Amino acid sequence: MDAIDEQIIAELTRNARIPHAELANRVLLSRTAVRQRIERLERHGHIAGYTIVRPGHSADNDTVSALVLVHRQDRMRGGDVLAALKRIPEVAICEILSGDFDIMVRLEAASLERVRQIWEDIARLPGVRDTVTSLTLAKIVNRPRHPAR
Repeated sequence: MDAIDEQIIAELTRNARIPHAELANRVLLSRTAVRQRIERLERHGHIAGYTIVRPGHSADNDTVSALVLVHRQDRMRGGDVLAALKRIPEVAICEILSGDFDIMVRLEAASLERVRQIWEDIARLPGVRDTVTSLTLAKIVNRPRHPAR
């Protein structure tokens, strides 16, 4: 990625529906060059997915978020736990931690019942000693991810 790609991503972040011609004027390229760069950015994973927001709805209202902190039996040989977590589609984030807990899992599920089912599945995994789960009550900061520089 170069500085022009960064400009394109910044413009698309502000307005994902900006016409290619207008975007081209802003980054001083031709419309064709902008289209080709956007396609390349999509292929390389810098631009992924499109979001639909319905009037009167938000993603916060449609999902139940929870944070599950996991203690493993043996933190050095817990690959089976990680592999199982990767297979759960509602796992939005899974990170290995230092400190008191071994793994942090962020769930984004369609219902509280689904969060409960996933929590039970995680707690029953061989290699999991204990879990602590907290439901998200409100999102205060939800920044879009920016590519590493």
